[in-house]
Amino acid sequence: MQTYLDFEKPISDLEAKIHELKKLAAEDESIDTSDEISRLEVRVKEATRDIYSKLGAWEKTQVARHPQRPHFVDYSAHLFTEFTPLAGDRNFGEDAAIQAGLARFNGMPVALIGQEKGSDTKTRLKHNFGSPRPEGYRKAIRIMEMADRFGLPVISLVDTAGAYPGVGAEERGQAEAIARSTEMCLGLKVPMISIVIGEGGSGGAIAIATGNRVYMLEHAIYSVISPEGAASILWRDSTRAREAATNMKITAEDLKGLGIIDEIIPEPVGGAHRDPKTVMDAAGKVISSALKDLSKLSGDEVRAARRKKFLDIGRNL
Repeated sequence: MQTYLDFEKPISDLEAKIHELKKLAAEDESIDTSDEISRLEVRVKEATRDIYSKLGAWEKTQVARHPQRPHFVDYSAHLFTEFTPLAGDRNFGEDAAIQAGLARFNGMPVALIGQEKGSDTKTRLKHNFGSPRPEGYRKAIRIMEMADRFGLPVISLVDTAGAYPGVGAEERGQAEAIARSTEMCLGLKVPMISIVIGEGGSGGAIAIATGNRVYMLEHAIYSVISPEGAASILWRDSTRAREAATNMKITAEDLKGLGIIDEIIPEPVGGAHRDPKTVMDAAGKVISSALKDLSKLSGDEVRAARRKKFLDIGRNL
């Protein structure tokens, strides 16, 4: 069943009429509704194109959080083969919010890391809504160390509102784990490619997104804090999240202009949730191209280029 966002009401009304007409035609074969359905389908496409061509930062935030948007498990199943998830940080335990392991991409062995939010109540609870605990980042570090040792490119898919802020996570060194994961990314002598597929929230995102190439889907967001969190801190009013989102420059277009990301991956009209295969195929092409470019560099050159990339952010603003 399609989930509609607040600003998609014109689309939902039209598609509801189409559903009613199809149901009517199915119940009574003497009624021909094909012309009216065709007319409404054209109007749906036009309305969707019009609405999505004018999205602001807050609307894009809602699209990035859409419950039917493809998640890590969808990308791993579609783009990779022989994905073997590895569990545990060899210190405290397993964290299901971060999925990490070994896989093949177009036949090439790679290390694959990403946050998984879950798609229903059961899986969302299992994956802690995509908010990792320290052991998740330490697991990511373990996989990156293994990738570096065996010369495997690292691919990370970022989709988190932020690292889990619970007391237990803080007691086990959340900030230290994030810092060491970011440090590990910077120190890799193998190519690292990161894609923000939904939300890129704060240090919880950058801990696995400090790559040689950083991409964002068209309607993804990437920020130091959520719009609601920023509004609560700045104005003590979380209802001003729309205003915060606009001023924070969190969209792919904003971040490309600031030089923080390398490229924007287009989404189908209506968002990735309306045509997951198309957007995942587009992500696969970007990964393939980046791996081809980075394969020409030596290990030291890969690491030096990555460090320079992040040190140069903001210098020309």
